[in-house]
Amino acid sequence: MNSLHDMTVAELAQALKAKKVSAVEVATGFLARLGGNPHNAFLDIDSEVTLAQAQASDARLAAGTAGLLEGVPVGHKDVFVTRDFATTAGSKILTGYRSPFDATLVQKLGASASGGAGMVTVGKLNCDEFAMGSANENSAFGKVTNPWDTARVPGGSSGGSAAAVAARLVPAATGTDTGGSIRQPASFCGITGIKPTYGRASRYGMIAYASSLDQGGPMARTAEDCALLLSAMCGADLDRDSTSLDMPSEDFTASLNGSLEGLRIGIPKEFFGEGLAPDVRAAVDGALREYEKLGAMLVPISLPRTELSIPVYYIIAPAEASSNLSRFDGVKFGHRAKDYTDLVDMYKKTRAEGFGNEVKRRIMTGAYVLSHGYYDAYYLQAQKIRRMIADDFQNAFKECDVIAGPVAPSVAWKFGENAGDPVADYLADIFTLPASLAGLPGMSVPAGYGAGNMPVGLQLIGNYFKEAQLLNAAHRLQQATDFHLRKPDPAA
Repeated sequence: MNSLHDMTVAELAQALKAKKVSAVEVATGFLARLGGNPHNAFLDIDSEVTLAQAQASDARLAAGTAGLLEGVPVGHKDVFVTRDFATTAGSKILTGYRSPFDATLVQKLGASASGGAGMVTVGKLNCDEFAMGSANENSAFGKVTNPWDTARVPGGSSGGSAAAVAARLVPAATGTDTGGSIRQPASFCGITGIKPTYGRASRYGMIAYASSLDQGGPMARTAEDCALLLSAMCGADLDRDSTSLDMPSEDFTASLNGSLEGLRIGIPKEFFGEGLAPDVRAAVDGALREYEKLGAMLVPISLPRTELSIPVYYIIAPAEASSNLSRFDGVKFGHRAKDYTDLVDMYKKTRAEGFGNEVKRRIMTGAYVLSHGYYDAYYLQAQKIRRMIADDFQNAFKECDVIAGPVAPSVAWKFGENAGDPVADYLADIFTLPASLAGLPGMSVPAGYGAGNMPVGLQLIGNYFKEAQLLNAAHRLQQATDFHLRKPDPAA
């Protein structure tokens, strides 16, 4: 049997069910790896809570009432509220906040006695403040480092989740994707991550950044693991989440070994133009050749409004953020300024002290585009182009089944490389933003290595509700390659 930390979610679940190892042994093994908090990946760890959950899992395994993933450890991005762990969303304004309830995704993956999959929570994972960022340099509690090269960013905003999985600190983690925040860090850290169709996984208990874009999803080392996790995460939550789709959960593992013979993979010319680094292009091309060997056909397509996705996203997302973050004012919860003269002064000082620069920048941008005289010129126009971007995808899907391309224009950059230039970080999202604006499912699959031996991810985008098709395509690629099995040296 492999070392516990080298086992996948599927392997751990099997070993636990076969009683080859206990949930307490697994939890103890992973907790031991967290000493010193490698890569600053975690924001809250409570070994007592984790071991108590593991003991409950062992009891259910012994009684034959175990859930699908009983006893397997998981880490949650710190934008999902949890009763047993502090929740900060990477922001000082929520320092010390403890939620009275669990987010739906936490509940669905958690105790099987409450209808969950039975996973054991190891802790809360670091992220860009309120999920705003492409590098995990915006957390109020320090940057997360990339396990492949600690001088480089892990990607964002789910950088803590990606780094923890890559460094074998946890076999799986939850992430959120607003404009690429599952796919891009998964690519930069050499793991697998999937953003499902908008609305398939409940947003209840996920601290909102941009409500029409935010979507939770799983991050793990393999497509099989992501399929297991996503099967548990999806499902209608109509009573608590107005954006939840009225669709039953689905077993995404059922079609994992389907043939790719005749699968039409669309290659958007806009994803392979100027600005794409040659090393990333080489890795992506290599993965596409593997698909041809597996029987798939490459079909040239066009997504003509790809370039417009950046200005559209950075109008719509900040507009929604300025509204969502107005609740953090020092009145009900979180940080409150100590010295103030009146209520308005308390609001101003609390928000000035509690929010970081990037969050302030996006709130101000959002307030501006929603203000009188600018709403029609900016926000309304952005929503119209968003609709056109979604239409571009539907036209493309008439010619192909799946769309493939790079996740990001380059491998992970070094810390400070984009310091003082937030637009440089924004431009790194150009390939992930279109699918987010359209609400389509998308994923990142390890596809090779680029400059500095840094991981490169292949992005796969499917039509609405085609997660099973994406996961199968990713799984078949992983059966033909070993990129997902390789690990950074410090993870040994």
